[in-house]
Amino acid sequence: MPDHNYFSNLIWQIADLLRGPYRPPQYERVMLPMTVLRRFDCVLSPTKAKVLAEHERRKGGKLEGDALDTKLNQASGQRFHNHSPLDFEKLKGDPDNIEKHLVSYIKGFSKNVRDIFDFFEFEAEIERMREANILYLVISKFRDVDLHPNAVPNEQMGLIFENLIRRFNELANETAGDHFTPREVIRLMVNILFIHDDKLLATPGTVRKLLDPACGTGGMLAEAQNYLREHHGAAKLYVYGQDYNKRAFATAASDMLMKQVDHNGGGNNVRFGDSFTEDQFAGETYDYFLTNPPFGVDWKKQQKEIQQERDKRGFDGRFGAGLPRVNDGSLLFLQHMVDKFEPVRPAEHKHGSRLAIVFSGSPLFTGGAGSGESDIRKWIIENDWLEAIIALPEQMFYNTGIGTYVWIVTNRKEKRRKGRIQLLDARAVWTAGGSEDNKRSLGDKRRHITNSQIAEIVKLYGRQTDGETSRTFDNADFGYTRVTVERPLRLRYQMTLEDKSRFLDACPHLLDDVQAIDKVLGREPRLDWDAVESDIQDVLAEKGSRWKASEWKLFRNVFTKKNSDGKPIREGWVQSPGEPDPDLRDFENVPLKDDIDAYFEREVRPHVPDAWMDRAKDKVGYEINFNRHFYKYTPPRPLEIIDAELKQAEEAIMRLLREVTE
Repeated sequence: MPDHNYFSNLIWQIADLLRGPYRPPQYERVMLPMTVLRRFDCVLSPTKAKVLAEHERRKGGKLEGDALDTKLNQASGQRFHNHSPLDFEKLKGDPDNIEKHLVSYIKGFSKNVRDIFDFFEFEAEIERMREANILYLVISKFRDVDLHPNAVPNEQMGLIFENLIRRFNELANETAGDHFTPREVIRLMVNILFIHDDKLLATPGTVRKLLDPACGTGGMLAEAQNYLREHHGAAKLYVYGQDYNKRAFATAASDMLMKQVDHNGGGNNVRFGDSFTEDQFAGETYDYFLTNPPFGVDWKKQQKEIQQERDKRGFDGRFGAGLPRVNDGSLLFLQHMVDKFEPVRPAEHKHGSRLAIVFSGSPLFTGGAGSGESDIRKWIIENDWLEAIIALPEQMFYNTGIGTYVWIVTNRKEKRRKGRIQLLDARAVWTAGGSEDNKRSLGDKRRHITNSQIAEIVKLYGRQTDGETSRTFDNADFGYTRVTVERPLRLRYQMTLEDKSRFLDACPHLLDDVQAIDKVLGREPRLDWDAVESDIQDVLAEKGSRWKASEWKLFRNVFTKKNSDGKPIREGWVQSPGEPDPDLRDFENVPLKDDIDAYFEREVRPHVPDAWMDRAKDKVGYEINFNRHFYKYTPPRPLEIIDAELKQAEEAIMRLLREVTE
């Protein structure tokens, strides 16, 4: 029996027919829906006559809509049907009207399949192929590809579809990173996601659920199911996904229908909509989560609804921990998934949840203490949910060369991992080339990790021993207290004619008081504001005047300037050493494990003797500086070696110049 590569190559050859009217990155607009259509045509062929008879019998009856679909699905023996008399063979019978017949044929499917083709926006492609005079040829070529389950079992069909998705996404590498994750990255994530669950998944009758809230074309869902088939054939993994990209959603929904018609062919496992504002799985819990949200996704359009949910529901909603800055919603996806964690109650057969998510470097450290990002990290770490972070090699993704990180988050850590976080540096573990099948670069993707390298990383993860590439830390090692360090305000007072005029322009009714102050205090500069203020109060008391607070504030602003030689202002600051100078305010990030007072005396006081801490403003923050923990110092090369290399370069240049002139 031909393998999935044979059929993938066969379909791939048909794509050459599109050359001209379509650019290669656009081939998937036709080839993916046509592959789906041909598969459904083959799957339904044995029961076609029975469905047509049942449809004829029910025509004009009381049943319609979903109820009629259900009856016809029963007749087809699948979770979908087609009640059109047409099929691929009959479509070839009328070349002049093939576009009308093809549209009619698609409309004969049950609603779940019609919806998929609506999201594919396939009618527009039918018209485009008709105008290019290639529609009949494409239909004819697909008719010759036998995708009947007897020739291509469900599992192999899934592999064919995955292969095509990968190839088409590689062609469209300029945008593929938005919805396509390299298969080797997914395999690594899946291996680590299930690393502790061999015993659980080996239990007969085990059924587990997995969700990807940014599923794109469904690659992560497919790879997770492949893993369980290979390693735990007795267990069932039901996968669910959501995406707001129409074509990506249609592709993922089709993939689920083609591979899993036995238990979730109704199309409900993959749902369309924005996960932030249209949560299609609200109230559900899952055993596993796997996702690669778009890097730096802007959530400005959803900001109002997300903010309202947080303000109204707090931690009863999804975003109680905090909101990141509006130009990067990655951490919103993390909170969205944690909200759907299964509780840990073994007696009720609830075993908690595990989550693997791909991030850029930004969620590790962006935002100081008190920011949305830091508060989310604080929430995750202080609840002891962050198990590990794995740094991947750069240049692993199709549309970006930046470094990426896999976070493993769970509410059921092993005993040895409780209160601890493992950092694993796999940035040096890579092989040149876009993939094992394709050694050339694919857009920005110039590196990949092989199966043996995945196994190497998984072993390092499982051992959890400290070394050059793996280190484990206490949760508190990533936390710090942001302490506000104040220094006293020092002012120089002096009354000048120009300042006097400015003040009286604003407060002309205080002329007599200002004249009295000018006479008593004089025009010489004074560096002790507390003494100046006391003298002025005496003058005003003698005159029986009382100023408003705003007038006092304006007077000080007009007649004083900051001066480092001035005396600290102490008057009226009973609860602190003095009035702080906002311009000299500074902050210290004190590690959570340090005694703050001791740290201050050791690190701050020797350099700033007049400083003090305002502990009422303390904020606890968390950040994960990967480079700090794995930094390797590389000493500069000796100068004599650099000089020798420069001399060699100069000699080579001179030799080339001589060759040109000769």
